[in-house]
Amino acid sequence: MTVHHRTVEVDGHEIFYREAGPADAPVLLLLHGFPASSHMFRDLIPLLEDRYHLIAPDHLGFGYSAMPSAAEFEYSFAELAGLTTAFTETLGLTQYALYVQDYGAPIGWRMALEHPERITAIITQNGNAYEDGYVEEMWAAVVAYDANPTPETAKAAAEMQTEALVKWAYQHGVKDQTLLSPDAWQHDLSLLARPGAEQVQLDLVRTYLDNFKLYPKFQEYFRTSQVPLLAAWGAGDEIFPPAGAKAFQRDLPDAEIHLLDAGHFALESNAPEIADLIKDFLGRKLS
Repeated sequence: MTVHHRTVEVDGHEIFYREAGPADAPVLLLLHGFPASSHMFRDLIPLLEDRYHLIAPDHLGFGYSAMPSAAEFEYSFAELAGLTTAFTETLGLTQYALYVQDYGAPIGWRMALEHPERITAIITQNGNAYEDGYVEEMWAAVVAYDANPTPETAKAAAEMQTEALVKWAYQHGVKDQTLLSPDAWQHDLSLLARPGAEQVQLDLVRTYLDNFKLYPKFQEYFRTSQVPLLAAWGAGDEIFPPAGAKAFQRDLPDAEIHLLDAGHFALESNAPEIADLIKDFLGRKLS
């Protein structure tokens, strides 16, 4: 296995990314979710690097990428999508398949809306584009904070950054807990503990609500493009439950939906299974 760990300046910001695989192979752009980073792909990359050119950036404010303060940068999904598009252009990527999870999904969907001609295929792993996967109680604190940003509502919204809830997001829905490495959530928690990180994440999560307004446009993109789509979805996820995966077939009748015996971070327990699904899927769709 040869994984390169690189940084590149994009619009004045240092973006960290992991890169592996032949330079002339089909590109797979891996977009992580909250509160993770490209670290979440550490087990998947070695399983795919023999046939794909893998690029896994850390979003700004996550992982080893720069984290300008919330006063210095407008943390929103629109801004992160624009920055990620600029990142791909800086690297000279003209076409790529997307792998999206959690926050990576609305970033990827925006990129696809802007440049549909660049997207060769999509793999979504617990990354929503439909209200079918919306669990109201999961977002109640964020909705309350957005409607009335006070120290009290901020404290409630910031609970999602605590050790208890980060650990829960990794463990919930996973039957065999021994498959999970504590390195995953401890890595995330160490980065969430940085000065200023709480406000960065609060600003970003408030803009998650804007994604729902764009769902009709995302769905129109699916209908008009008929982009090949694979859902490799942790069925035990209560943040984005299986209804969100099944909904893709309304607009993409040929979408391939696989509900896995896993949770929200399915790669932590099911990386080999997901790698096999990807190799089969992309092997057929990109040939």
